[in-house]
Amino acid sequence: MQRTLDSGQRTREGQTIVAGIGAMAIAVAVALLLLALNSDMSDTFPYFFLVPWIIALAAVLLTPSVILWYQGKFSFANPLVFATFAYFFPAFVLGGIVLSAGLSQPYFLVFIQDAPTNLPFTIQLIMLGFGGLAIGYFLPVGKKIGEIVSRYFVKSGYEDSSYITPGLVLLFLGIVNSIISIASGLYGFQKGSEIGTYDGLLFLTTLFWMQASFLLWFVIFKRRQLNTRTYIVIGILAVTSLSKALFAGNRGSLLQIFIFITLAYILAGREFRFRQMAWAGLFLVVAVIVGTIYGTTFRDVKGSENQVGAGEYTESIFSTIDRIGKNDNASLLGSGFATLAERIDTVSSLAVVVSNYEQLAPYEESYGLNDNITKDLTTFLIPRFIWNDKPVASEARKYSELYFNFGDNSFAITPMGDLLRNFGVIGVPIGMLILGIILRTIYRSLVEDQPRVAWRATLYFMLLTAVSYEGFYGVIIPFLFKVGVTAIVGILLVNFLAKRMGGARLATA
Repeated sequence: MQRTLDSGQRTREGQTIVAGIGAMAIAVAVALLLLALNSDMSDTFPYFFLVPWIIALAAVLLTPSVILWYQGKFSFANPLVFATFAYFFPAFVLGGIVLSAGLSQPYFLVFIQDAPTNLPFTIQLIMLGFGGLAIGYFLPVGKKIGEIVSRYFVKSGYEDSSYITPGLVLLFLGIVNSIISIASGLYGFQKGSEIGTYDGLLFLTTLFWMQASFLLWFVIFKRRQLNTRTYIVIGILAVTSLSKALFAGNRGSLLQIFIFITLAYILAGREFRFRQMAWAGLFLVVAVIVGTIYGTTFRDVKGSENQVGAGEYTESIFSTIDRIGKNDNASLLGSGFATLAERIDTVSSLAVVVSNYEQLAPYEESYGLNDNITKDLTTFLIPRFIWNDKPVASEARKYSELYFNFGDNSFAITPMGDLLRNFGVIGVPIGMLILGIILRTIYRSLVEDQPRVAWRATLYFMLLTAVSYEGFYGVIIPFLFKVGVTAIVGILLVNFLAKRMGGARLATA
């Protein structure tokens, strides 16, 4: 008893020390900021006036994570923590810093009208949106719904080792479908000229690759000891994951690998200690830098998103690797950091929407963008093979053409920007609050106070990563539904195979 009390006292003392150090750091930062604001630094950095707003945004973003940490519920797998550190903090805090420092200077900064007003207003909208997301998560509604939903889930599964062969079968299916998608122009840095009747279904089945990879990593991390079979599976996962990253041709594929391995590690019940943290940090840095260099070079080599044959697409990969090998390392790093700075800055692209959505509203109908949230939410259940001419309301290229005068790229809009376009300022916190409730429902029904079994963790991972905080709000719920159905099909398949192969049942009631 005394030992327990001493442990609790040390925990409280540690929390007090951390809080004290944090308060001192904030005081020093505020003092330095006040000195900088009263100097001539603003002449060198025209957006330096954003720094106080960025600091305020950082405080808003970190507050829910601090609350969860004090409650002993902090986890990177928590949907609110995941949203904070996988997107909001890098995109808006770090992105805002590189914008303020002049490291990000995209051409569309000229589209921001009255920057001293609209840029701070953009930060305020981000605060409103994230605040709504956090409130929705902490409200008891999602937790209660999740408790009810969890009662209807199957309370048993199979032993982890029973999923290795079924997981490899699912991985093979995902690879085959991805190869077909590459040939059809649905995968990687290319875009087909028309949307086919079954293109959506084909794209969704490529997700079996990611689902199987997570499932197998989860099984590996659940094992206390590794054997020859496990090392073979790790080798297969390493080769297939790197191959997928090469064919994706974007800057974030290696980062995606890092994320699903990290989530598999955490959801398997493993803890991050200093050694694991050090390795994870090193891999994260390498994934970001190497991914940025490869993705930028690949797009430069291929030239455009025009659909090409599988052979020509593969040739672009080898040409990219060859060019990277021949270039000077210093220049590669320099260009990589410059590209990363502009890529991570989402404040400026959102500010373009904030600055122009009212003036461009009359033109959205001609681009098919008007009322896109309502259209997407009311039509997504109708398959395209039934409604072959079903419109794509949230069309990234048309949005880019209207707002950025460049339709050959997909610029970030974010859920906050999409809600602002559709419903005005009041729609931002309300829409994000609804999303927060949905995320808490998913988390409570599959992870929170639930047994750590493979199928639950896999379904949760697929749903968690299906939410894009860079794209349209209107596609979040439709895509969650489609990914959820696809993931359930994958889970049913691996469970069927596990049963056929004589897998041992694991009671988790």
